[in-house]
Amino acid sequence: MRLFRLDASIFPAASASSEIADRVEAEWLAAHPEGTVTRRHLGTDPIAADAWVQATTAGSASEEQRTAEQSSALAQAVALAQELQNADAAVLAVPFYNYGVSQHFKTWVDLVIAGAGPTTPVLKGTPTVLITTLGGGYGPGTPRDGWDHSTPYLKRIIGDLWEADLTVIKRELTLAAATPGMESLKNLGAQQHSDALNAAVSAGRVLARI
Repeated sequence: MRLFRLDASIFPAASASSEIADRVEAEWLAAHPEGTVTRRHLGTDPIAADAWVQATTAGSASEEQRTAEQSSALAQAVALAQELQNADAAVLAVPFYNYGVSQHFKTWVDLVIAGAGPTTPVLKGTPTVLITTLGGGYGPGTPRDGWDHSTPYLKRIIGDLWEADLTVIKRELTLAAATPGMESLKNLGAQQHSDALNAAVSAGRVLARI
């Protein structure tokens, strides 16, 4: 059995999303101790920002006409797509940055699409847990309701385009305990933390049944 895990936090030592992903992975490994975990950490090992351009332009040139950079980027794109296609289950831990997804995560998505093709469902039917963490609150009735431009995109790509069997764990208010002005949200943030960790255990057990 093969689990693919992706992390995208730029603060790996204090990552809220990785903490939740650890719980999911632990449950999967408990059921599949001989299983293989393929890890990719975009925060500590980011993909070059121009890789998507190089891979995409390589597709419109013959093999003989491609530059070394184009050939390398295209090979990387194919390899990234295969990592997902080879997985029996997946865990994607994606923090919320600047009201959307980070540049390094978007580059990864774009390269997977370049490597697999724009309509290829690379996670078709694959049990996948998407973990997304947000420092503030963005739900209905909050001052920044509608400012979460990340979660809808993530669901569209992973669930709709890539056709994963998707479970979403979303934890908001990760900064409530340590940010001046958010003191009144501390208890709610703590509850969201607890709920997310419990959801991770449940989701990990579902992944483990495959």
